[in-house]
Amino acid sequence: MKFIEYIGKSVLTEYGISIPKGKIIFETVAAEIVARELGPVVVKAQVPEGKRGKAGGIKSADNPEQARLAAENIIGMKIGGNIVRTLLVEEKKSIDYEFYAAVLTNPESKSPMMLFSASGGVDVETSAQKNKKLMNSLIIDVRHGLSLNEARNILSGVELNGLENKVADVLVKLYKAYEGSDADLLEINPLAVIGTEVVALDCKFVMDDSGVKRQGKLASQGAAEELTELEQMGQKIGLHFIELDGDVGVLANGAGLTMTTMDVVRNYGGKPANFLEIGGEAYTKSKDALELVLKNKKVKSLVINFCGAFARTDVMTEGILNAIEDLNVNLPIFWSIHGTGDTEAIIMLKDRLGVVPYPTMDAASKAAAEAAEKPV
Repeated sequence: MKFIEYIGKSVLTEYGISIPKGKIIFETVAAEIVARELGPVVVKAQVPEGKRGKAGGIKSADNPEQARLAAENIIGMKIGGNIVRTLLVEEKKSIDYEFYAAVLTNPESKSPMMLFSASGGVDVETSAQKNKKLMNSLIIDVRHGLSLNEARNILSGVELNGLENKVADVLVKLYKAYEGSDADLLEINPLAVIGTEVVALDCKFVMDDSGVKRQGKLASQGAAEELTELEQMGQKIGLHFIELDGDVGVLANGAGLTMTTMDVVRNYGGKPANFLEIGGEAYTKSKDALELVLKNKKVKSLVINFCGAFARTDVMTEGILNAIEDLNVNLPIFWSIHGTGDTEAIIMLKDRLGVVPYPTMDAASKAAAEAAEKPV
């Protein structure tokens, strides 16, 4: 679950990490009022996306009029699929040094990992990938947490002009915030030295989905998901549909099988265009489901993967065949059918489409991926 910046910052302050003074606003005139109170400010779009500055969603303002104009330019703009409706207006700080600090769940060690870089700011991740020496890291033992001495070691080689203990203290608090909020990622970029203060100027917070039930109050403040037009259509007809960037349409019964099919498509170099499972009672909406997939004009091929245990594959196949005939589909379709009713389903497929399913899910997914690569 993602959170917008000011919610992430509220988590940091709960654990004693300093942030700039600021206020959340929803109207452009309010930016002017806040700037009169705070002086020079930064006006920031509040959406759960990175690179907001590059997208034009963060602007400095030296006076109230500039703050209002900045707000007028930002409110209503679209960043990464999110429409900006909320702004954070906070005091503008004169930075002496800026760093990058984060705690994230490391997929290899299955443990928290602390990252620290002396090169904070925009594109720090890209810079660190090019030069590994820019980023210090430490795997944290959850049984003991992060000690002050370990935090100091992460700062090795970084010139902090006597503020080593203060920065190390922030890192210890950052880990405690990560742990206490069930975070999957808690990032400060930049972490700024301003005089003798160490201040979090920005915050990215992603909660581990398994922690949502434990973090009821905090989770209720998670960023609302912006649905695409097709996702809204799916929601209206009771189908769990997620639109993706690829060109291979995917239909399968059951969420797990759908995810597996998508992974196999990716394994063969294809790019899934959607998540859409039609298990359970959803098979009765076969026409709606197929129509939803095909409304995405990027789709060049379709893989249909049915595996029946309690659900009958012949019933699901019949529903899709009826939909194909009704919609007059002219698209390469690759089938994989196994389990209860598969004999009947295969006969039906031969009789009505003159095709046979592929012997395995891998073979069907590979064929669909290859078909999508061919020029139309």
